[in-house]
Amino acid sequence: MSLTVLVPDDLGVRVLSDVEGVRPVRYEPGQPLPAEAARAEVLVPKFLLGDDPREVFARLPSLKLVQLLSAGAERFIGIVPEGVMLSTCRGAHGGSTAEWAIGALLAIYRDFPVFERARQERRWDYHVTDTLQGKKVLVVGAGDLGEQFRRRLEPFDATATLVGRTARPGVHGVAELPELLGDFDAVLVVVPLTEETTGMVDAEFLSRMKDGAILVNAARGAVVDTDALLAELTSGRLRAALDVTDPEPLSPDHPLWTAPGLFLTPHVAGSCTGHAERAYAVVAAEVARFARGELPANLVKGEY
Repeated sequence: MSLTVLVPDDLGVRVLSDVEGVRPVRYEPGQPLPAEAARAEVLVPKFLLGDDPREVFARLPSLKLVQLLSAGAERFIGIVPEGVMLSTCRGAHGGSTAEWAIGALLAIYRDFPVFERARQERRWDYHVTDTLQGKKVLVVGAGDLGEQFRRRLEPFDATATLVGRTARPGVHGVAELPELLGDFDAVLVVVPLTEETTGMVDAEFLSRMKDGAILVNAARGAVVDTDALLAELTSGRLRAALDVTDPEPLSPDHPLWTAPGLFLTPHVAGSCTGHAERAYAVVAAEVARFARGELPANLVKGEY
């Protein structure tokens, strides 16, 4: 008997059709579910789902696993029905997001936004810039994304030091952050959004960063206290690169738009060519494990 999996797009149907023992069924988010939903044991929600997923859960009596297309699971924590497993897409988007973080640091250190403004104004603004070479970057978050970033950073002759929830060989524990922050040229935040990490980057955290350092947030906007960051940017003591904000999206009159020393993108770090294919490769592997009677490798336990 095959495992019925509800998927939100044609790519999901094509990829999961190749998984032994799996029958993918296409559904349209926001529309009535197909008749096969009554026996569906796995649901793959649409990437960046806008609807309340609980409305879908209530119509899936056989549901046993929710398999995400995203690495972040905060929208599903606490609302997945009791007894139903939740698995993330960890490993799909880490490389793309790490690439964004490298690009953001290069843009700031090499003054690319400054040169682009000069080009638009037809000014030949020759000047010496800073460099990524020799910089020390503290990476708060020692999962797939943190490792992907370190691998991409080192060829630039820069170094990355990782911080995880708990200390282990080659990784500092989060309790060491107060002593570490002041020693680094940039701090990259790539933690999941949980009760523990919400507001982690607050006024005290920022005050411990060295003068002129760059905060890079590729996690979730709520990890950073926006008002505290705005105070540091306005004073000119710190700079920042944000792919995520709190709130998101920003209103047209939000002060972040005009904050000095800020490189800002609209939550696009993982949104690049091939992102869906990479996500479904992870989904296929997770669903295959489940179909064999194994636990998914990216199973969420607790808040993550």
